[in-house]
Amino acid sequence: MRAMILAAGLGKRMQPLTADLPKPLLKVGDKTLIGHQIERLVAAGVTGIVINHFYLGSMIEDAVGNGSQYDINISYSKEAIRLETAGGIIKSLSKLKDDSFIVVNADIWTDFDYSRLLPVDGHNRLAHLVLVENADHNPYGDFNIDEEGRVHEDHSTGDQRLTFSGISVLHKNLFTGYPIQPLSLVPLLQDAMRENRVSGEVYAGLWMDIGTPERLKELNTLVRDTAGE
Repeated sequence: MRAMILAAGLGKRMQPLTADLPKPLLKVGDKTLIGHQIERLVAAGVTGIVINHFYLGSMIEDAVGNGSQYDINISYSKEAIRLETAGGIIKSLSKLKDDSFIVVNADIWTDFDYSRLLPVDGHNRLAHLVLVENADHNPYGDFNIDEEGRVHEDHSTGDQRLTFSGISVLHKNLFTGYPIQPLSLVPLLQDAMRENRVSGEVYAGLWMDIGTPERLKELNTLVRDTAGE
């Protein structure tokens, strides 16, 4: 499978660190956020990566290049306007080529093994989501997962709800009929969930959403302490 890294955010919550640098290029130790993601995907055997970008996107292209430094082919989808998550994926479908593909957010840090992810068939399943325990910044979670491994948005489940990690496998059929336009992925997933066509798994390992300078500092401390062990 190929993979797409979503890197078109504005990084507003990361100010002032993102005043002249796109968030995916912020560093944890000696690695950028996006560099960490690329290395994890390459280690998992993905066959190509597409990166979308908008804010200061040329800096991402300059830093990452064509992927030769990571021993993988990397292409880009430049957005003239912010297309949001689904819109950015729809614009990139021709570059992704495969019927189903991995999608990850550029601003997460995880040791999740992407080789665990398998294609979805586009009929019985349109998407597969990786869920994690709720963090302090998302205490009520996003979705719940039933005993059959299907993901739903059931607000009555309360403390059973989990957080969407920003890691998924999506099928191109999820986007059938939608033009290239600003569009969030959430309503498409909600529609698929109502049809019981979204599966999921729960990951209990290292996962952090690096959305603020405080969380970036926390992660740097964690990485530094771990390296010193």
